Amino acid sequence: MRALLIGRFQPFHNGHMEVVKYIVSRYDAVIIGIGSAQYSHTLDDPFTAGERHLMISKSLEEEGIHNYYLVPIEDLHRNAIWVAHVEAIAPPFDVIFSNNPLTKRLFYERGYKIEEPPFYDRSKYSGKEIRRRMIKGEPWEHLVPRGVAETVKEIDGVGRLRALAQSDYE
Repeated sequence: MRALLIGRFQPFHNGHMEVVKYIVSRYDAVIIGIGSAQYSHTLDDPFTAGERHLMISKSLEEEGIHNYYLVPIEDLHRNAIWVAHVEAIAPPFDVIFSNNPLTKRLFYERGYKIEEPPFYDRSKYSGKEIRRRMIKGEPWEHLVPRGVAETVKEIDGVGRLRALAQSDYE
């Protein structure tokens, strides 16, 4: 049986890694849907789908996790057809892991089993908090797998975030 986990992963962090480990300990494989795949270069979504794909795949391989599939998923902004869109682009799956109320409801209405993954120190393991730390020059690397930190450095992700945070007002 395969499980689906959808997130923006901006960036993929240690909390996400723990959820993936939890899923692969219970299911044959995990499909990781890289949500909002069309967005990048904003304060909320600074990394491209390809950059997130690289972050996640490097991190999972370093952990010895090989039973995964990565699928970029663009937002359609039409909830009535979104689940069908995901079904059309992802490998078949049996269960959804999500804590997002809308995601859970949409998949429930299509007949899927829903499981809520455990939270892992949500105040610390949060993409928003990690992005804030990057902008402010505070330590953040310890909150993400090594593959993520390497990718962020390779693409100058911190520089990108800091540039995006600047204002053109005096």
